[in-house]
Amino acid sequence: MHVYDTITSALADLDSRGYNLDFNLTADGLECKSIDLFLMPEEFEIEEVYRFEGMTDPADSAVVYAISSSLGSLKGVLVDGYGVYAENVSPELLDKLKIHHE
Repeated sequence: MHVYDTITSALADLDSRGYNLDFNLTADGLECKSIDLFLMPEEFEIEEVYRFEGMTDPADSAVVYAISSSLGSLKGVLVDGYGVYAENVSPELLDKLKIHHE
């Protein structure tokens, strides 16, 4: 189990362990623009999750997901505002992300 004080330190450690792609959340899956890749929920796994609470405002909370995919042995990260995605994504993607919030 890794414990981090800041998002920056979490991202630096994940990068040092090969999680070097940046994923963005879309309505139906994850997108990595740097390598022109799109992953559906069944094409990736969430390996680790880190939550960071806002010091003064709960709306400042964030989650860092360590993502892997067997498609090309890819590893990367998704940084998202805690709970922000709930209204903007497919039910399949929401289910995949929610499992790791409990």
